[in-house]
Amino acid sequence: MNKSIRIHPENPKIFEFRGRPLVLVCATEHYGAVINRDFDFERYLEDAAAKSQTLTRLFMLFRELQTPINPYSTCKPESTEFISPYPRTGPGIATDGLPKFDLSQWNGEFFGRLHQFISLASGHGIVVEVVLLSNTYQENLWELNPFNPVNNINILSDLDWRKYNTLLQPEVFEHQSALVRKIVEELNPYDNVFFEICNEPGSYEDLTKVDEWQEAIYQQIREIEQDLPNKHMVAATKSCEVDPACPAGGQPYESFVWDIVNVHPWSPTCYRGKHYDMGKFMSGDLALEPVRDFCLDTYGEPKPVNLDEDNVATRFRDLHGWTVHRKRGWTCLLSGGHYDFIDFSITIHTPTGTDESNRHIRTWMKHLSDFVHSLDLIRSRPLRNFLSDQPKSTVACVMGVPGEDYAIYLADGREKGDSNLGSSLSGNIQINLPKGDYVVRAYSPTTGQYSPGVIHRLSEDTSLEIPTFEHDVVLRLTAAKTLTGV
Repeated sequence: MNKSIRIHPENPKIFEFRGRPLVLVCATEHYGAVINRDFDFERYLEDAAAKSQTLTRLFMLFRELQTPINPYSTCKPESTEFISPYPRTGPGIATDGLPKFDLSQWNGEFFGRLHQFISLASGHGIVVEVVLLSNTYQENLWELNPFNPVNNINILSDLDWRKYNTLLQPEVFEHQSALVRKIVEELNPYDNVFFEICNEPGSYEDLTKVDEWQEAIYQQIREIEQDLPNKHMVAATKSCEVDPACPAGGQPYESFVWDIVNVHPWSPTCYRGKHYDMGKFMSGDLALEPVRDFCLDTYGEPKPVNLDEDNVATRFRDLHGWTVHRKRGWTCLLSGGHYDFIDFSITIHTPTGTDESNRHIRTWMKHLSDFVHSLDLIRSRPLRNFLSDQPKSTVACVMGVPGEDYAIYLADGREKGDSNLGSSLSGNIQINLPKGDYVVRAYSPTTGQYSPGVIHRLSEDTSLEIPTFEHDVVLRLTAAKTLTGV
C-alpha cells in the first residue's frame, strides 16, 4: 500500500502526510545540500524542523556559477567540493580543471549523501522536493554540466545546449533517463519525497518540445514505480522563457499530466490568458494583490499550486526583503496556495542562517507554518467575498470554515517607494458571516502571539475594529460554541 505523501483525498488543494493534512511552506537553502560537500545539512535540517518548515528542495545535478548577488549559494560549490552522481575517472580534464566524468558509473559518495539527507529529513518530518533536472540557461553554465561532451568520456556528439530540455538529442536524453531511473529507484522506499521533473524548463525556442520532454520523463517515472511499493507525486513547471511576456498561453492546469503545478512567481505570470505581475526577479517588489489573485484564480484547479522558489526579494538580506517574503507567504497560504522562497542567509558558512535572519524571517516562517497548520485544513477554503470594506492601503486574504472559524490576514500593500510604507494602519473591516457569538483574537505574524480573546455578537454587515498595526496583522474569528479555554 502506498504510504508516501499524497494529495489529500478530501481536499485536492492540500496534502496528506503520515495521516495529517499538510501545507508546503519553507524558507529553504538554495538546493545544493547534497551536491556541495561543504554544506552541513544535518544542522540545516535540524534547524528547519525547529522552525516548523514542512519542505526543502534538492537539486540532483545542476550547478551554478558564483555571482556578486549570491556568491555563497550551496548550489555554487567549488569544483573540488562538487559531488556529482557520476565519478570523476578521466581520462582527460573537464572544463573546471578536474578529471572528466564517467556517465556509465554511479558515484557512491553522492548516493550515500543523498540517502543520508532524505533519511534525516524524514526523521524530522520534512518533505523533500527532489529536482531531477534543470534548465541549463546559458553557455557558461552548460560548460559546467557533466552532460556536456567536453566534461565526460561517454558522449561524443556535438550538442546544442538550447536543446538540453528536449527529446531532440537522443544521446543526452539516454543519460538523463538513466539518471532519473537511478534516483527514482533509490528513493522509492521513502515516504517524504516527491519529484520535480525540471527546474525552470525552457531555453529551446519551441516550448512544445520542452513539454514533450517533460511528459516523457513523467511517463518514465510512472513506469519505473509501477511495480515498486511506493508511488510518488510528480511536480512540474510549464515550459517558459526565463523572462516571459506570457509563457505559452497559460492553459488550464487540469490539462497537465503531472500532479503538482509549480509556478515561479515572477512578472508576468499568465493563467488562462490573464497576466499577473507578481514582481520582478530580485527587485524587492511586494505585489501582494497579484499574488493573492493568482492563488485565488487557480484555486478552482483540481491540483495543488505551489509558488515554488519565490525569488523576488531574496538578495535583500534585511528587514525589507524579509518582510516582503513574510507578507507574500501569508498572502499565498491564506489564498489557497503553497509557498517557498530561497533564504540567502543559508550558506555553507551559515547552515542555520544568521543571528539576524533567525530573529526575523526564519522565526516568522515558523509562525506562519504553525498558524496555518492550526486551521482545519481539510475543510478550510479561501473566502473571496468575506470582507466588504477594509482600511485603505491594505490587501486582505481570508481562509476559513464558514460559520466556524475565519483567519483574516490584512497587510500593508504599499510598495517600497511609498514613503508611508510601514507606518501604522488602523480602522474597521466590514464582514459577512452567519449571526452568532464569535471569539475575536488578533495574531501577530512577527511575534507569533495572540491577543486575549473577546466575545463579539457578529452577523452580516458587521463592522469590526482592527487593532493598530504595522505591515500586517491576522484576525481570528472563531464561533464561541466551537472554542473553549480562550
